[in-house]
Amino acid sequence: MTSISDLMAESLRLLRLKGIETSRQELRLLMACALDIAPDEIYFYDKDLTENQLVKFETFIGQRAEHCPVDKIIGHRGFYKYDFEVNCHVLSPRPDTEILVEEAAKIVRQNNFTKILEFGVGSGCIILSLLADVPSLEGIGTDISEKALETARRNAQRIGVEQRIKLMLLDWFDQDILQKLGCRFDIIVSNPPYIPSGEINLLDREVKDFDPLTALDGGKDGLRDFRKISGLAGQLLKPEGYLLFEGGENQADKIADIAVGHGFNLLKKARDLSGIERCIILKK
Repeated sequence: MTSISDLMAESLRLLRLKGIETSRQELRLLMACALDIAPDEIYFYDKDLTENQLVKFETFIGQRAEHCPVDKIIGHRGFYKYDFEVNCHVLSPRPDTEILVEEAAKIVRQNNFTKILEFGVGSGCIILSLLADVPSLEGIGTDISEKALETARRNAQRIGVEQRIKLMLLDWFDQDILQKLGCRFDIIVSNPPYIPSGEINLLDREVKDFDPLTALDGGKDGLRDFRKISGLAGQLLKPEGYLLFEGGENQADKIADIAVGHGFNLLKKARDLSGIERCIILKK
């Protein structure tokens, strides 16, 4: 029987021949999922793979060969301090987004905020991480996809904050969105779509083929949704409330200008792990 290490080494070679850059850590995640064990347990696993386990692993490798991201294959991904369910209906959480959570958490704690809104909740990784970090916080998350909201609901239960989150099927372009939300907030966070429409086809297949288009396409210049949300935020925030955006590379200045044009004051542009100005922090 072929050993686990030999199977993973051969799979790594095959994937690289197909032009798929996959790390050994990713292969360990796939193998652990096939075996239904924790990734660290692989080092001590001394049993032969059953036929079902082998077929499952080979299926995973076949999916990865088609550029399916590892997190979409195994169905979950670590983000910030927690682990979230992911699927084809939600954007895969990125490490770059953690700076938004970190900055928002500091603001919430410093101001003893209790009410948060997220536009475009997706998997829920942003607002749910904040609710888990700050037990006094409660909030609303909106999305235009019922499938995304179902995922966020499961994630809320997964990390134990389901009693403090209300998830609503809403489009921020709905004319009656202010009435439907029905209250004001201390802080609004959003990672809206920000890829210009004409650049979608230039994205890696892992993104354009497996993340929902509605979470990627930001209109002709990538800034359509920042304009709309900035206008809504001024009406939805309490006095002295905060608005935090995530934007793409080279977009921070333009996003800040949009929000300032809607009456906000720019406080900070926080950089992600790659040094990109990722998080734009504004105050009413």
